[in-house]
Amino acid sequence: MKRWADLRIVKDMHAVRSVDIVNLLDGMHAAGGFMAKSLSEVARVLVAMSRDLKCTKFLSFPAAPVATGLRGVLVEMVNKGLVDVIVTASGTLDHDVARTYADYYHGDFQMDDRRLHREGYHRLGNLLLPLDNYGPLIERKVQPILSRLYAGGRRSLSSRELCRELGESLDSNDSLLSAASRKNVPIFVPGIMDGAVGSQLWLFAQQHREFRIDVIQDENDLSDLVYGSKRTGAVIIGGGISKHHVLWWNLFKGGLDYACYITTAVEYDGSLSGAQVREAISWGKVKESAKTATLYAEATAVLPLIVSYALTKLGR
Repeated sequence: MKRWADLRIVKDMHAVRSVDIVNLLDGMHAAGGFMAKSLSEVARVLVAMSRDLKCTKFLSFPAAPVATGLRGVLVEMVNKGLVDVIVTASGTLDHDVARTYADYYHGDFQMDDRRLHREGYHRLGNLLLPLDNYGPLIERKVQPILSRLYAGGRRSLSSRELCRELGESLDSNDSLLSAASRKNVPIFVPGIMDGAVGSQLWLFAQQHREFRIDVIQDENDLSDLVYGSKRTGAVIIGGGISKHHVLWWNLFKGGLDYACYITTAVEYDGSLSGAQVREAISWGKVKESAKTATLYAEATAVLPLIVSYALTKLGR
């Protein structure tokens, strides 16, 4: 096992404006090859919804991509105006806070997890998270923020408000929370308690019994966003509660006008994570007339190409 000093640090990557990437993806579309064509179709849907000035653009994703260098591409989507609303998992906050102050490292899927545990590492796929760079660090950074807000009279926070406060406190060009705060892009975390930051909220409430997380306020804000939109679109990465929350709220206004999924899950087990766009149409979560695409791929491999294509086509 390599010691920490010998490991390679995970670095954030960025999309690029490139005519070559546009030509490549357009060529893949013309070639008609299975997921290659779907990759191009997702990129085209993203361009179409970004050009629609009356479309509110949702981005949904689980936490794991933020532990990787894909965080840089997500930040760029916020900074370049490809996103108006984010719905994500609690672990997104964990990884964004942790990576703002400390490093994650390259590992391997086949590492000895018993040995990793003994040597003080968490393994996330082929990434290594030193224990001290995760839970203990998040506690040191989050508790003072909660204490400051409480001392200022705050007795409840929605997940949207918490994300904004965290982003302002992190104040980092690399942070997704900071980018969203600066660009006034709300972040909603419907499963806010399911992560290290969620545990810090619970821990804080043990000594401040009147402190609450106001999930109803989140739903009020989402309702206002959805009903205040002429049209809506979504890029949905992965599945779970983040995916469903975007689809569920758009059901109430007649469905998404644009929808593209990037997933590795299968549909034959009946899971929401594996459900294709066409299933959402049956629920009214996506309009029958919507521009849609489903791509079976792992997001870190394809999202940089999709965003690079969109930024180039849009001239951003």
